[in-house]
Amino acid sequence: MRDRPLPRTLYAGAAIVGLLGLTALAAPLLAPHDPVAFLDPAAGSLQPPGASFTALHLKNGGWRLAEAVHRRNGRIEIERLGRIEVLDPAEIQAPAAGGIGIPYRFPLGSDRFGRDVASRLLFGSRVSFGVGVGAAAISLLLGLLIGGAAALGGPWIDGLLMRSADALFAVPTLFLIVAFATLIPPGLTSTLALFGLTSWMEIARTGRAEILSLKSRDFIIAARTIGLGPFAIFFRHILPNTWTPLLVQATNLIGNIILAESSLSFIGLGIQPPIPSWGNMISEGRDVLTQGWWTAVFPGAALALTVVGFNLIADGVRDLFDPRASHSPRS
Repeated sequence: MRDRPLPRTLYAGAAIVGLLGLTALAAPLLAPHDPVAFLDPAAGSLQPPGASFTALHLKNGGWRLAEAVHRRNGRIEIERLGRIEVLDPAEIQAPAAGGIGIPYRFPLGSDRFGRDVASRLLFGSRVSFGVGVGAAAISLLLGLLIGGAAALGGPWIDGLLMRSADALFAVPTLFLIVAFATLIPPGLTSTLALFGLTSWMEIARTGRAEILSLKSRDFIIAARTIGLGPFAIFFRHILPNTWTPLLVQATNLIGNIILAESSLSFIGLGIQPPIPSWGNMISEGRDVLTQGWWTAVFPGAALALTVVGFNLIADGVRDLFDPRASHSPRS
């Protein structure tokens, strides 16, 4: 490792992605409410950020979100939807100690179904990060294997694999994914597989180019001279010297996949409701943007910040391991 300061872009990107990643991991602890719960859709629909209610759990399993609750003459009066409703205390589950109901707040507002936006945003980050990181890992592995096979397998294998990669690369990735998505049932697993199996081409081309440039280097020739086999040469000498550009591409790919997954979910071919993802949250919020801007703005801002964070990390890694600043490859 060379003695040089870490780029500021790497610090900034790692801080953004690290914070978002920690909130995604801690979503079950941080989420104020159940992200798929339809507590009281009538009263809870499109409530602005910071809206506060008292939640009363009825014995029939239903809920009432009340703006105010009063006890009068042995009855319970609640203000809800601009009207006064009278409830018998026997209809209500045992309330919290010292009160009739449970405090219920929407920190970032609610969507048109009365679901908490903050909770859906936190659980949606787990979906988006999982798809992005998982699909990028699949693409990195496929790209490395196919690129390595093309570089080391001889002209016939090289031509077959690279022409196949070029044919797939010529088709816009999102168009390719949409074409495949129409043939299989949408969902989390299929979305992860789709992106992983359609995003490896550029990594394969880069890996092939790097391996071809290394094959004729002096330290590779020396390794062959002392009797090392092809697998030992690949894993000890070639692979460590190809990681940097491939990791930069894979990091960039994470942000692009998260953005593409949101686009796919936006048009209804990706993650399906009620499972929250930033894409389907934006899609659901676009229809009520004038009445509830927060339903689309908050997931859109989280999506943009995540993509920027991963792009900053990729730029920082590229600056840190710039090949033009390298003195010699690792051997």
